[in-house]
Amino acid sequence: MTNIDAKILQRAADALRDARDTVTVCAPVRDLLGDAAPEDAYAVQELNTGRWISDGRRVVGRKIGLTSVAIQKQLGVDQPDYGMLYADMALADGEEIALDRLIQPKVEGEIAFYLGGDLDGDALTSADVMAAVDYAVAAVEVVDSRVQDWDIRLLDTIADNASSGVYVLGSQPRDLKGLDLRLCGMVMEHKGEPVSVGAGAACLGNPLTATLWLARKMVAVGRPLKKGDLVLSGALGPMVTVEPGAAYQCRISGLGSVHVNFSG
Repeated sequence: MTNIDAKILQRAADALRDARDTVTVCAPVRDLLGDAAPEDAYAVQELNTGRWISDGRRVVGRKIGLTSVAIQKQLGVDQPDYGMLYADMALADGEEIALDRLIQPKVEGEIAFYLGGDLDGDALTSADVMAAVDYAVAAVEVVDSRVQDWDIRLLDTIADNASSGVYVLGSQPRDLKGLDLRLCGMVMEHKGEPVSVGAGAACLGNPLTATLWLARKMVAVGRPLKKGDLVLSGALGPMVTVEPGAAYQCRISGLGSVHVNFSG
């Protein structure tokens, strides 16, 4: 971590939290952070995590961002990041999402993992991840950015809880046995037309590989993944800007489908 003044970190956290609370945008926080390292941006995220937990929000898991090369190219970054998932971000399959709770939402198809065991040991392996996963399910993450016009770089999205918004889980949980998550195809449709296409290999080569990265990272920062946590493992294809009143269907091979509807 660089020697960024604690007051500057707090100003960045306040700007992002105020933007979320008022459903408005703010300027890129990288302008405040200056010559900061990713660890400084995570310190900003952690300030808001602590504040929201004290306000009563319940952490239910983690999300991995920027796992797709396509998404990285869209945002001009070259590495994944992570953010917290809260209970108030979860929506049911097909439930209407009010656009007035979001600022500039985009949708992306993902595979979500529900953990039936802890991932808090040293030198975690892929086998540990597979043993810990209780089931996988198709999911749509509705990403959002508090930064005006999605003018973000790595520091901005890390500080902004990995540009999280809300998420929707499918209703067809599947055991990992028999699933080839690397080769599973994803298609997101709007009005019957594909708007995003991808596969598990787009997510750091395999969604389980992305989850292993996250598990190791969480151990390193002192917030290990635990039994009962949900992991959104990362986008399988390009994110799509939401249209008012739109309905999206995301289908993932072997995991069924999930439907996302937005208010007009």
